[in-house]
Amino acid sequence: MAKLKIEYDEKTIQTLDALEHIRLRTGMYIGRIGDGSNPADGIYVMLKEVIDNSVDEFIMGVGRKIEITRDGPQVTIRDFGRGIPLGKVVDCVSQINTGGKYNDDVFQFSVGLNGVGTKAVNALSSDFEVVSHRNGKFMRARFQRGKIIEQKGGKDPQAADGTVVRFVPDPEIFGEYQWREEYIEHRLQYYAYLNTGLALVYNGTRCTSKGGLADLLDAEIGTEPKVYDIVHCKQDRLEFAFTHTHTYGETYFSFVNGQYTNDGGTHQSAFREGILKGVNEFAKNGFAGEDVRDGLTGAVAIKLQDPVFESQTKNKLGSTEIRSWIVNAVRDEVVLWLHKNPTESEQLIAKVKQNQKIRKELSAIKKEARERAKKIAIRIPKLIDCKVHLSDAKGKRREETTIFLTEGDSAGGAMIQSRDVQTQAIYSLKGKPLNTFGLGREAVYKNEELYNIMRALGIEDGIDGLRYNKVVIATDADVDGMHIRNLLLTYFLRYFEELVVSGHIYILETPLFRVRNKKETVYCYSEAERDRALKRIRGPEITRFKGLGEISPKEFIHFINPEKARLTQVLVRSMGDVQDALAFFMGKNTPARRDFIVENLISDIT
Repeated sequence: MAKLKIEYDEKTIQTLDALEHIRLRTGMYIGRIGDGSNPADGIYVMLKEVIDNSVDEFIMGVGRKIEITRDGPQVTIRDFGRGIPLGKVVDCVSQINTGGKYNDDVFQFSVGLNGVGTKAVNALSSDFEVVSHRNGKFMRARFQRGKIIEQKGGKDPQAADGTVVRFVPDPEIFGEYQWREEYIEHRLQYYAYLNTGLALVYNGTRCTSKGGLADLLDAEIGTEPKVYDIVHCKQDRLEFAFTHTHTYGETYFSFVNGQYTNDGGTHQSAFREGILKGVNEFAKNGFAGEDVRDGLTGAVAIKLQDPVFESQTKNKLGSTEIRSWIVNAVRDEVVLWLHKNPTESEQLIAKVKQNQKIRKELSAIKKEARERAKKIAIRIPKLIDCKVHLSDAKGKRREETTIFLTEGDSAGGAMIQSRDVQTQAIYSLKGKPLNTFGLGREAVYKNEELYNIMRALGIEDGIDGLRYNKVVIATDADVDGMHIRNLLLTYFLRYFEELVVSGHIYILETPLFRVRNKKETVYCYSEAERDRALKRIRGPEITRFKGLGEISPKEFIHFINPEKARLTQVLVRSMGDVQDALAFFMGKNTPARRDFIVENLISDIT
């Protein structure tokens, strides 16, 4: 068969206008598209981009309230700021690289400096309207999929100054999507924590915060007992809060100009260093960092002109010039607080000394575990590694790196043959991991499986050494598989909760059924999907997958391919809620748990 010859000449070169490019390459502008089932999905990014503009007005000292309403798929945001200059309303929502945020005198601290935010929302909406009110006049413009269809201006002396944006995410881009109330409310509450004095009213419910980051930590910690009251400091460009709890590891929430940097960065590392230096200066001691920070939960937010992020997603701050002033500011405030609060100071130092004592007791167990590991093999047993790692500073595909924690050799074997050897690693579990609820950290070193998982991930000394961007739990969709999944989640939440809070843990969804005929094959992830496929496909053959080991390597490539894999990110609303849930489901309250299961059991028997 002759190859089709395609001419490459002037006629093949296309030029798209900016809004067409946004629609064609949506992921470049808002990340994942999604269907609204994940808080990182595009519809929430669109909401964030609009609210960010309103928050910027508040930061500049204008407008103390933002009203957000949702009616079905439609969302409306109304602020009481200065309003977009009337002659530039259309340009500001449709012309790329047009806006006031390039002018440092007008907007000093903003994340969205690329002039794309509301333009992307406009381009990706089936219906988009903006109204600006200024000095008794208004300008209204309405668009459909980025194309202007109506523009009108005039006088409206009764209306307060500000901007109104209404949009409906386009089903042509997002397919069938659904807004999740809890994701919207959680995002708005975070805006309130980061902007004390700002009120965000969502469908009549008011979100405010007087305590700022202290309120955030209080909500995240929940019922978990604190060693001492939350330390809170707020300056012009820096705000931070922290306390110790009785959990393991360190957990941080860091922000730059209101942007959540879930992978931290220079501001977070400087915050950690400042706490260490402050405690050691006060105590006139040389405590190790791990002793001072084990059990620490902290939050830090900075305001910065022209922040430099390490990736387009702005998950990690790379600005290096800020390090010294943050370290010094945090150190000075910690020393001052410790001197002013003698009772809390004693509690903090006692916690640090307890951490030190436990670490020294663990050192012998750690040494024994490492010696044992050396005898077994030089490399980690059951780990089939990939070539690129998240810790590779210059790795071009480091963000794609994934490790699958899978159930047994049969499933692991199929995945090994199907994987991308550059970015996908496979770790095959021997059986059911140890239930770590209520156990001390020594359990990680005494249990070979748990120790090797920690070594494979590179997280013994914190998640800065994490070797994979995504840690995917891949177990069978049966009772045993669910149990293994819960045991692994308990392990991570018990000893490495920052790994979960930072969004690195995922669950792999695999199909329950295969429906096919000679022309078509459909993989179904639920009985409802199976029933829809049966109605559509003639003369089908149905296969029920009982476990991952029954899926052939040729088929598995569809389910772990980064472009097609169904991954559900493990999300936590607050660590306090997690601790309560772990105590109930993984603790020793057997009668209460049994009663719950019996009451909520769904039977297929008719």
